[in-house]
Amino acid sequence: MERVVVVGAGIGGLAAAIRLQQAGYQVELFEKEPQVGGKMNRITEEGFTFDVGPTIVMMPKLYREVFELAGRNPDDYIPMTPVEPLMDISFSSDERVQLSNNLAEIVSTLEAVGEKDAQGYLEYLALLYKRYLIAKDNFLQRSFRGPGDFYNPKSLLAGIRLHTLGDAYSSVAKHVQDDRLRKSLAFQTFYIGISPYEGPSLYMIIPMIELLYGVWYMPGGMYAFADGMRRLFEERGGQVHTSTPVERIAIENGRATGVVVDGTLHAADAVVCGADFPYAMKHLVSDERARGSYTDKAIDAMKYSCSCFILYLGLDKRYPTEAIHSIRFASDFEKNIADIFEAERFPEDPSFYLYAPSSVDPDLAPEGMQTLYVLVPVPALPAEDEMSDACRWHDEDVAAYRERVLDLVERETAYSDVRDHIVFEKAYTPLDFAERFNAYRGATFGLRPTLFQSNYWRPHNKAKQCEGLYFCGSSVHPGAGVPIVLLSARLAVEELMADDHAS
Repeated sequence: MERVVVVGAGIGGLAAAIRLQQAGYQVELFEKEPQVGGKMNRITEEGFTFDVGPTIVMMPKLYREVFELAGRNPDDYIPMTPVEPLMDISFSSDERVQLSNNLAEIVSTLEAVGEKDAQGYLEYLALLYKRYLIAKDNFLQRSFRGPGDFYNPKSLLAGIRLHTLGDAYSSVAKHVQDDRLRKSLAFQTFYIGISPYEGPSLYMIIPMIELLYGVWYMPGGMYAFADGMRRLFEERGGQVHTSTPVERIAIENGRATGVVVDGTLHAADAVVCGADFPYAMKHLVSDERARGSYTDKAIDAMKYSCSCFILYLGLDKRYPTEAIHSIRFASDFEKNIADIFEAERFPEDPSFYLYAPSSVDPDLAPEGMQTLYVLVPVPALPAEDEMSDACRWHDEDVAAYRERVLDLVERETAYSDVRDHIVFEKAYTPLDFAERFNAYRGATFGLRPTLFQSNYWRPHNKAKQCEGLYFCGSSVHPGAGVPIVLLSARLAVEELMADDHAS
């Protein structure tokens, strides 16, 4: 096997392409958008620079790994600085808590709530670290080809030790009594698009990773990572075709043979697909046998993560805020979650996340100005055959939601007069994620990581019914979130190389 085509220059596709290149394969990469990165994209207008999607750097070792594998110094591509404080959290207009990366500061904050809760919080972090090591060694860093890879004594025992049957919020509640601390831990399940009242307790490792490994910032924003990988790939002779959508993955006699672009076959010995798995199965894989059990009906029946409504605001004022990451909680957090995942409507009282990196990176805005990113978790779009005009996020809907969110921003955060200082504005809705990035149903984080859409039950990195076809990205094993998508790229390439060496 010599030649591999990668579909999609998102984070998974770029990482897979570099790994394949390093292993000696000739790699060609196709991307439908005019720039690489997928949802890790960038808006640059009127002197303002915004990250479109991900904004929080966790587990920096996995970011650096791609460059180190190629024999390069990661600091030449993605220099990082630690973020301090970690995050500001607002529970109401007069109740705010600041979280630190510093253990002494964390303990001081916890003890201000209560010594019993401080003890429970720290005990819970230790328990999560133990479970993280189990998950890392048994599930996150290994792929599954057949039932025997999962249904074996070692894996089943590891699953029992992870206590995966409980939901995230209940897991927190056993150790921490203060509801504010519970929320501050449970909210992070939104980073992978699932409700803390539904997501398996394993996903509470996310706040543990934040607190134990820190949160980091890359000068220029998160897009620096995507751009750095593109530079590395091209420096080493790789070809990236942007503004070049793949029409379909060519399959002959049960084997992927390349991709079709603008009616022309680009032949390859194997294909790694970084496009969102449900979208790829519906729109890029037309061979029914190759799709196997992933029929249109089955794909529509799967559960999807939430989506996002995001405001990108350029402000002609700099606000004196220390934290670049902030969260505002709804007064009734449980109802907020129910609005998103059960009623499937824009939350009446939304929680939201604020990102204001200009305080540490003034080059992102003109002098004396700043950027503000406001992200609201919202429901994904209905299935394609259920889409109606009422689901289309009309301009008047967007305007109404904007007003609802900005009312809360002004009332409960440091941005008390933000409306008076907006000089640039853009909004993204679930439709943008569906149309620009082929996120099926606009689900920003891909398939929802429920118990039966995780590990062995999540789409695999190697296609079951088609040779020479491999998958990476947020909807396949091991899941969503930038560090985990980087692991999916590693697993997809390991699967490809295992098949190549066995042939």
